[in-house]
Amino acid sequence: QVQLVESGGGLVQPGESLRLSCAASGSIFSVYGMKWYRQAAGKQRELVAGISSGGSTDYTDSVKGRFTISRDNAKNTVYLQMNSLKPEDTAVYFCYAERCSDSSYVYYWGQGTQVTVSS
Repeated sequence: QVQLVESGGGLVQPGESLRLSCAASGSIFSVYGMKWYRQAAGKQRELVAGISSGGSTDYTDSVKGRFTISRDNAKNTVYLQMNSLKPEDTAVYFCYAERCSDSSYVYYWGQGTQVTVSS
């Protein structure tokens, strides 16, 4: 079992930055792949960024060059550094943990943190 708690959301103006954090507890954090999703009002949840247990990263095209995902296994925490924020980045951001083995696939969601980009 893994518990995920996001923090760092808030209201910022276009062009500003935020750093989201997702603290994990309850299991061996380092073996999990971690992702950030977001869901804007009235829209489907979309994958924003991911980082594997080995540290490989991937991003959706709309955030490439602006967002950076990272992890600190010693702190059981994954981060999403968001720069040059745009109004279209406004959404609830969710942390997601996954672990896949030959016999099982387990995943966990955090409760989400609101990011609002508005002037």
